[in-house]
Amino acid sequence: MDKNYYVTTPIYYPSGKFHIGTAYVTTLADMLKRLKKMQGYDCLMLTGVDEHGQKIEDKAKDENMSPQEYVDVQADAAKKLWKTMKIDYDIFMRTTDEYHCKAVQEIFERFLKQGDIYKGEYEGWYCKPCESYFTETQLVDGKCPDCGREVTKMKEEAYFFNMKKYADRLLEYYNTHPDFIKPEYRKTEMINNFIKPGLEDLCVTRTSFDWGIKVKSDPKHVIYVWLDALTNYITALGYLSDDDSKFKKYWPADVHLVGKDIARFHLIYWPIFLMALDLPLPKTIFVHNWFVMKDGKMSKSKGNVIYPDQLIERYGLDATKYFLIRELPTSQDGLFSPEEFVERYNFDLCNDLSNLLNRTISMVNKYFDGKVPEYNGLQNEVDEDLEKASKDAITNFENEINNFEFANSLKAIWSYISRTNKYIDETSPWALAKDEESKEKLKSCIYHLVANLREIAILIRPLMEDTSDNMLRQLGMSNNVTWDSLKEYKDIKNTKVIEKGEPIFMRLNADKEVEAIKDMMKK
Repeated sequence: MDKNYYVTTPIYYPSGKFHIGTAYVTTLADMLKRLKKMQGYDCLMLTGVDEHGQKIEDKAKDENMSPQEYVDVQADAAKKLWKTMKIDYDIFMRTTDEYHCKAVQEIFERFLKQGDIYKGEYEGWYCKPCESYFTETQLVDGKCPDCGREVTKMKEEAYFFNMKKYADRLLEYYNTHPDFIKPEYRKTEMINNFIKPGLEDLCVTRTSFDWGIKVKSDPKHVIYVWLDALTNYITALGYLSDDDSKFKKYWPADVHLVGKDIARFHLIYWPIFLMALDLPLPKTIFVHNWFVMKDGKMSKSKGNVIYPDQLIERYGLDATKYFLIRELPTSQDGLFSPEEFVERYNFDLCNDLSNLLNRTISMVNKYFDGKVPEYNGLQNEVDEDLEKASKDAITNFENEINNFEFANSLKAIWSYISRTNKYIDETSPWALAKDEESKEKLKSCIYHLVANLREIAILIRPLMEDTSDNMLRQLGMSNNVTWDSLKEYKDIKNTKVIEKGEPIFMRLNADKEVEAIKDMMKK
């Protein structure tokens, strides 16, 4: 069986700088891709920008630009940020690309021919920011149920997709594929809020604006932006093109990563579109929560938005990525606060990880002239317990990742780091060094510390590659590691650490840095 792995982010609406919520899901996709590559998979990662729709047309007008000029600028800005964040994507999708537009037109005509799409007249409530239609009963206090903004009454000729036709089939798929939606409570939301009350047919064209993909057989109609955008996951692979080799190799996707604000589109509309195309569905769609502030959702008007490039410039890429993944649980929204960011940096990265590396290198130099002693077996119960902690850490990390508990996967690594720090206190190498009869115990102690740090460097590598490289360099080891390298715990030989350890993270002045982050948010 081929070990292929296809991971996608949503394609983002280009509205200027991307905040940390967008950076979170892209970092997550990048982390999964790097992990799977280390595990020997042939990986493909897709990201990009969603460039059609009325709000793009209006934004461009506000900027005195054509829609195409506007999205070109935004696409360049997105690529620049992903370069800053060292995101290792394979395909940067733009929905204005000609091959995508042609495929979307063909998909629409196929739906029309099959009787999945019919022409009618739409009258209802439209939310421009969400590019979504709602019935009167779906509104919350007369506003958009997704974003809370004002909606507009619309009436126009439109084509509709017959969602009711596939509702029972979708529900059956939910029930027979427990891994399809993660976390599971999102499935319950879709069933209770949308499917059980009766799935409404979806309006899939507009005539009141021009910026979008035209219906081939009826060009006064522009194809609904969500039908356009969702199909990018297959058109990017060459579906309905002259070269569909990537589609045959990588589809179905292993995981779509999406935010909770677009869950309905991915968990209801997208699988139904795929069913209508007679294509397999993605193996898993993971819906993540949001970062919020103490006073609620991030908002430019509130002056509480934080951007990833601001944090990266001051605190480094790996510290920023660590915080993003560590602070957003699967079960609820994650809280961003300057205080929490600085605390994570000082305690997790500086006190726990950086100090462990620094102390170990110092002891290897002090007691063994920089040469790592070779494995000499278990010298006591503490060594045995530490080796068990090593195996547990790897198992726990993999289990949490496989269960889409990404914050917990980092928690598993940091529990291992804490256990290794505790091992120093338990063995007291400085005391062992004073007693010639304890030389073998000292060798075992130092070996175990170095072996653990090597494992930690491998475990964090999918997320924090620069830090991993730095750790392995200071330990005198190659960074040419795979996931199988974790099996080599007892095989470290002929290794010499650097002469003087270099802190990989320097402790921050908490009060000063909290104020610095608050200033970033005001700007």
